[in-house]
Amino acid sequence: MKLLILPLGLCLVFVFVWERVDMVRLGYQIERLKQERIVLERERDELRVKLSALSAPDRIAKIASEKLGMSLPQQGQVIMVRSAPAAPVPQPDAPVEVRVAKHQLSGGAR
Repeated sequence: MKLLILPLGLCLVFVFVWERVDMVRLGYQIERLKQERIVLERERDELRVKLSALSAPDRIAKIASEKLGMSLPQQGQVIMVRSAPAAPVPQPDAPVEVRVAKHQLSGGAR
């Protein structure tokens, strides 16, 4: 009977120690993941600030004029297109005109 109780007790001690070691390991893993989360949140915030700075209208206008040679349009270069007055709503039974655009390739290839 003593021979059976001793190995059984030893197994219970090993299981208890294994659970405690596993809990400590998981605790370290949780702390590491918390630190990683903090680093990633900080990096996200820095990237948001950088995006905001890069997409600033003044910066874009400066690059467009200095590096790309663009300039503001002169008077007469901008043509305002006004929308036509609202067309009457077609009746459900009325025929509807459908136009199909074709694009033909040169050389007879289709």
